[in-house]
Formats: sequence, C-alpha cells, structure tokens
Amino acid sequence: MAITQAMCTSFKQALLDGEMDFSSDTAQTYKIALYTSSATLDASTTAYSVTNEVSGTGYSAGGNTLTISTNPTTSGTTAYLSFSNTTWSTATITARGALIYQSGGSNPAVAVLDFGSDKTSTAGDFTIQFPTADASNAIIRIA
Repeated sequence: MAITQAMCTSFKQALLDGEMDFSSDTAQTYKIALYTSSATLDASTTAYSVTNEVSGTGYSAGGNTLTISTNPTTSGTTAYLSFSNTTWSTATITARGALIYQSGGSNPAVAVLDFGSDKTSTAGDFTIQFPTADASNAIIRIA
C-alpha cells in the first residue's frame, strides 16, 4: 500500500471532457479527505472512497469542503488555481495523505497529496497548508 502524489489521470480526462469547472460562479464543490498509510492512492485513483480514510475526533468522513483562493489563471504557458488552507479543529487524527475530489455524483478524484510521513494532531488543529498560488507552486498546475 502506498500513497503517491499525483494529478489523477481521470481528472485530466474530465478537464478535456468539460466535466470539471473551477470558475468562481460554478455550483461544483471540491473537498479534501484524509487517509492513513494503509491507503493506496496514486494517479490511477478515480474517485473518493472511504477505504482507509482516517477516523477520529474532529474528523468526519468525506473531509472538508475546499474554498478556491485563486481562480483559474495563467502565467506564461502555465494555468493554475489554488485553494485556501483548511483545518480540522480540535482533532485527534493521524494521516499519511489526502485526496482532493469533486463532491457529488461519482465523487471524481482530482489530485492525491502525499505528506511524506504520518502527520498527527492530538486534540489540536490539523491543517492542510497549500503552497503559493503561482505557476511554479500552485497545487493544481497545467503546464
């Protein structure tokens, strides 16, 4: 079992098919779910699943709803967008990675995040801090 950071291949196809919309005027909702080190998540992940999702105080299945902090934009030949940081408050959980996905329908996968090691909070905040929103660092980039 392993978590490998990647933009999901099914997400790339969904973009080309016009099934994903990150514009600020969209009704689509994006979420982030946390997973244990027992999860298998990588570029082939197609949808959110509860299998090996973390559980614990302050965490609910499905994770947190994300807020787009930087709407789709471009710089040079790269298009990118980003989300606001998200926090599970007063949480007691351990997570090895996360899945960003579109909430609703089949809950299609967007991207897998690998934390590099288990991250733990004990009755404290568990925060996902997204990188700088630019062409070189934004969490969602298409070059």
